[in-house]
Amino acid sequence: MSGRPPRGPERRQQGGTMSELVPGGNLPLPGGAVTVRVPGPFDVSALITDDDGKVGGDDDFVFYNQPATQGARLHGDTLIVDPSRLRAGATRLTVVVSPADPATPLGRLPAPTLHVTNASGRPLARFVPTRPSQETVLLLAEIYRRGDGWKLRALGQGYTDGLAGLARDFGVDVTDAPPAPTTRPTPSASLPTARPPLPSVPSRTARQIVSAPDPDGFLGLVNSARAAVGAPPVALDARLAAAARAHASAMASAGRLGVEGADGVSVHQRVTAAGYAYVTVGEHLVSGPRTPAEFVAYCLRTEQPRRTLHNRAFTHAGLGYVTDSRSGDTFWTALWARPLTPAELARAQADVVELTNRERARAGLPPLAPDPPLTAAAQAYSTDMAARAFYSHTSPEGTQPWDRAAAAGSTRRSIGENIACGQRSPAEVVEGWMNSPGHRANILKPGFTHIGVGFAGGGPAGTYWTQLFGA
Repeated sequence: MSGRPPRGPERRQQGGTMSELVPGGNLPLPGGAVTVRVPGPFDVSALITDDDGKVGGDDDFVFYNQPATQGARLHGDTLIVDPSRLRAGATRLTVVVSPADPATPLGRLPAPTLHVTNASGRPLARFVPTRPSQETVLLLAEIYRRGDGWKLRALGQGYTDGLAGLARDFGVDVTDAPPAPTTRPTPSASLPTARPPLPSVPSRTARQIVSAPDPDGFLGLVNSARAAVGAPPVALDARLAAAARAHASAMASAGRLGVEGADGVSVHQRVTAAGYAYVTVGEHLVSGPRTPAEFVAYCLRTEQPRRTLHNRAFTHAGLGYVTDSRSGDTFWTALWARPLTPAELARAQADVVELTNRERARAGLPPLAPDPPLTAAAQAYSTDMAARAFYSHTSPEGTQPWDRAAAAGSTRRSIGENIACGQRSPAEVVEGWMNSPGHRANILKPGFTHIGVGFAGGGPAGTYWTQLFGA
């Protein structure tokens, strides 16, 4: 699929003019403070994180009731950020938008538009994401450290589980809101009545994982088995539990096990529909056991299920089981996952690039350099395949890899593409491509000089990967 010149406008303009970003697109930031503004009926907030993608304490959450922290200050729809003044260890600031009126879905509002200017007010970048549909919160952009400098990346990643679901994925200790007081609270203790209560943030010295209820003792059984092999504990997640129950019910209704229920919905689609975006996922689909103890014992008896239960990559789990009233069989679904954060996505993309370049080095070829427009196009295509449940080099609208690369701003002379679905790790997907002659030829093509990688979870296959090559 190489040799065809890309067409389309150059997205990033030079000579000091403003950059129009696409999802995944990025640009270096000048020194000093920058102003980030999102006009419209939105609440703007920000999460400050370390390399692990997690918040470090209360001051890392900037929102309307806590509008200032070290290096960041919020005033209405405008966030002023001085990256060099962020707290020690901070490597990323993620800009988040949600409806100012929580009763109004994002899909009924205009697409939030990001405007970024430098300290003197000169426009640096503009980003208009795809208009949200069912999402309640949108990760709009991130400011992240790269070497000695800082860069801006456009995201446009949506969440359907509100600020609380987003906060969980960033390591925030989410607690239920207390009952409404019978007397009017003092201004210093109240949140604006037009907005829902926000999750609390753990202190630096006492971060705690708050798990979903575990009436069956499943979590204790699982974490005991994980501890026996030195694997860290997992926490129960209410979204995974809801998806597991829904899939167990679908299997019981059909009277058979399957990754896809009789309703045509896959277990992975149920996970993303519940609001849990993942970077890796695993599942156990079983019938027969009568109790959680029997279910866990079954999983530990067989090699593949045992490897899933012991997998160190998973941080969350959910369990659901339903008994078929006709046969009396109990159908079980256990889900295991690690949340997709901007840091996790960047790590997965970097791992695919590193493994790809390792294969090229073995063949005596020079490494491929990461390319922002190719990365943006690859990421958008993986997301599209997962969201619309298709798998092809040709999109439903008929676009080809070179069309998508050009639309993302690429000016590479030739374009090649590898796609894959179902693989659960960068190592697994690169190994699969290397075992396929056509995909291997793209990876080892001497003429290619640049690469972009995309990953998305969901859809019928569970994971969708894209490599986009350019020269």
